Amino acid sequence: MKKVNILKWIIVICLVLLAGIAFLSGIYLKQQWDRTTYFENTTINGFDASGKEPKELLTELTKAYSAPSVTVNENGEEAMSATLDQLGYEVDQSALLERLNQALAMQKSSIPVLIGSLMNGNHFQVEVTFTFDEAVFNAAVNSAALKNPRTASVDAQMLYDEPTKTYYIQPEVNGNEMEDADLQALVKEQVDSLTSAEDPQEDLTIDIPDSIYIKPQVTGDDVELNNICNIYNHYSQAVITYTFGDETEVLDWNTIQNWLTIVDGNGVLDENQIWEYVARLASKYNTIYHDRTFHTSLGTDVTIPGTENEYGYLVDEQGEFDQLIADIRSNTQVQREPVYAYSGYRRSGVDDLAGTYVEVNLTTQHIWFYVDGQLIVESDLVSGCVSKGTETQTGAFPLAYKESPSVLTGGDAANGWRTEVTYWMPFFDGQGLHDATWRSSFGGNIYVNNGSHGCVNLPYNTADKIYNNIEAGVAIILYK
Repeated sequence: MKKVNILKWIIVICLVLLAGIAFLSGIYLKQQWDRTTYFENTTINGFDASGKEPKELLTELTKAYSAPSVTVNENGEEAMSATLDQLGYEVDQSALLERLNQALAMQKSSIPVLIGSLMNGNHFQVEVTFTFDEAVFNAAVNSAALKNPRTASVDAQMLYDEPTKTYYIQPEVNGNEMEDADLQALVKEQVDSLTSAEDPQEDLTIDIPDSIYIKPQVTGDDVELNNICNIYNHYSQAVITYTFGDETEVLDWNTIQNWLTIVDGNGVLDENQIWEYVARLASKYNTIYHDRTFHTSLGTDVTIPGTENEYGYLVDEQGEFDQLIADIRSNTQVQREPVYAYSGYRRSGVDDLAGTYVEVNLTTQHIWFYVDGQLIVESDLVSGCVSKGTETQTGAFPLAYKESPSVLTGGDAANGWRTEVTYWMPFFDGQGLHDATWRSSFGGNIYVNNGSHGCVNLPYNTADKIYNNIEAGVAIILYK
């Protein structure tokens, strides 16, 4: 009986103890269910969360994930550096806190889970996301924010060397300008990779590649550029120096380059422009068959009409055109006169007398002969007879030739004449200068009724002086 009672007490005591344990366990589990901190031996993203509230861990994670700095290097040197928030990246704390609260709730989602969490702890991995402010990012990341100044790339170009009159290719220059969008894409791609990592990252270094720079559009090995350079060098040394007595006119590359075009990779001279140049040259320097203004020895000006102006220079435009193209294509230096159809005795620029000419005033019946601007001789004369209709022709004519002695003849069979002279200098249609030893006087009005057959009769000494100082081609100017 006594043993039975002892057993009963033992059972009662055990039941009481079990009830106490169950009660205490229930109280403990209730306390753990209601706690706002993580259980012991809990980690989140590798951080110890034991006994911490989500907000506490939020601060730690935000600091850790926001810690990396971003450095952009250019040519091995730091070009810019910024924190993530300076680049517009910030931890999305609202989303992170929600995930941390979810982790806390997962520890006690059921009694078994709660007991398991208490016994074994938990190791969670939550996603840490960032918000991105594009405006802040673009303001911080651009070429102007880089330390080194920007220099533009320069295309290869063709340059002219004046001393050698040749072209050469100046190589391109690679600058360091870049499109802001390209730099921003480079940085954003790598920062996005950093901010999407599961765990906090180290500082980020980004190297700017050479490929980001804006390259020259034309390089030194450009085929078209080199072809143009070669074509230009086939013409650039051509220099044609036109001589007009002691004056010159130079045609060189400064003008020729305007006549040269590139057609299908070949150099083509614009013949229309060359024709225009030759025409301008002729217009400026042609003197024959144009009205001639002549300043007389008496100080007056007279005009020789173009129809009577048979002395002077006339450019052969076709011949000059052909010769000019040949000279240009020879790419050499040439000094020459224009190709003339007719040429005078001497010229100085547009002055085709150059101080050497015979002047005959048919009104005053006087003659002057100048050589290089110096008066050699002057005297009275007798010209063609007015009353007989054999007046001397007015105009400007070149001396055809000179002959000494000479026999002059004229007229028809019934009224022919023959005269011997010492000095004969013809200039127009049988008319010329000659000595007239049969005359005892010259000048005045002799020519009106007792003039010549058209020639200019001179005293012997005057004819002698002129003959011995004149050459074929010298201008004879006759006017009234």
